Amino acid sequence: MDIYSEDHKMFRRAFRKFVENELSPHIEEWETQREIPRWVWRRMGEQGYLCPWLEEKYGGSGADFAFSAIISEELARAGVGIGMGLHSDIIAPYIQAFGTEKQKSDWLPACARGEKILAIAMTEPQAGSDLQGMKTTAVRDGEVYIINGSKTFISNGVFADLVIVAVKTGSAELPTSKGISLILVEDGTPGFTKGKKMNKLGMHSQDTAELFFDNCRVPVTNRLGEEGKGFTYLMEKLQQERLISALCSQGLAERMLSDTLAYVKTREAFGQPIGKFQHNSFKIAEMATEVELGRVFVDNLVADHMAGQEIVAKVSMAKYWIGEMANRVAYNCLQLYGGYGYMEEYPIARHYRDVRVHTIYAGTSEIMKLIIARKLGL
Repeated sequence: MDIYSEDHKMFRRAFRKFVENELSPHIEEWETQREIPRWVWRRMGEQGYLCPWLEEKYGGSGADFAFSAIISEELARAGVGIGMGLHSDIIAPYIQAFGTEKQKSDWLPACARGEKILAIAMTEPQAGSDLQGMKTTAVRDGEVYIINGSKTFISNGVFADLVIVAVKTGSAELPTSKGISLILVEDGTPGFTKGKKMNKLGMHSQDTAELFFDNCRVPVTNRLGEEGKGFTYLMEKLQQERLISALCSQGLAERMLSDTLAYVKTREAFGQPIGKFQHNSFKIAEMATEVELGRVFVDNLVADHMAGQEIVAKVSMAKYWIGEMANRVAYNCLQLYGGYGYMEEYPIARHYRDVRVHTIYAGTSEIMKLIIARKLGL
């Protein structure tokens, strides 16, 4: 099914041209510097490419989710890290959905302009995917919360101006579903510090950091939604988060296959293009089939999501399967490049590193299988 209208297709062409002209030429520089500079965020904001779904009064254009899907796919194809999709389509929706009018009007316009960068802090050093193991606490003291604890593997953590922090506000006896709250913490708040950039296997231009809270005092008015409802809010928004992840995996898989197909048609060995050898042509055929299956699956899920359907099980399937598929594609594509695939001058080397985390962030493949199994009544 073709879920994209002519307007969507025109937008994709325009955005792809923007990426090719203004982002792609700088990727190697950003990989070396281990960061995407702030001017890129502001430029994206100027063009309306951040939070395009927001209402106009908050700085958006009221676009549907398909526009966000296009942006995530094209950024992934270009090899630009996850930070912008995370900011626009995973974190900002929390503020829009659960924030007060003042919170929305104070923060969302700057997010759409690229002047405020967002992060969300759930993972902790000892907890990982286990929210029940969360140790970071927020104790109320009059009209402030006092936050203590630490978070790790926080994407956008170095540059974040505003962080949604998941904290325990309930007693130890309360179940996780009733004891977690979400609190917005601004950069520069006393008691809130950022660790150095984490040195990762891949996605080098995507800044990732540890965050520390030491008697960090935050106004109660910075709480997002009701106290104790944080777990419910997180569960409500995970469907879109994992769909964005699947879209990124799909976009990168398509890019790797496209590059490799072009390469095997021109690289010669034993007197013919290497793509002519049956083993290699079969490998390409297998990858092309899997990539096409992923495309059909993810397009259907985008349509269902836009229609307001509850598709948690299917999105979990897509996040797990397409992420694993993209890793298979990376492995086989690099192999087809031979020794050149191991050289940094070829993008496949970077894509091979970058895609590995797709089966880990936003919920590991194992957690996705657990969700699927539970949805099947197991």
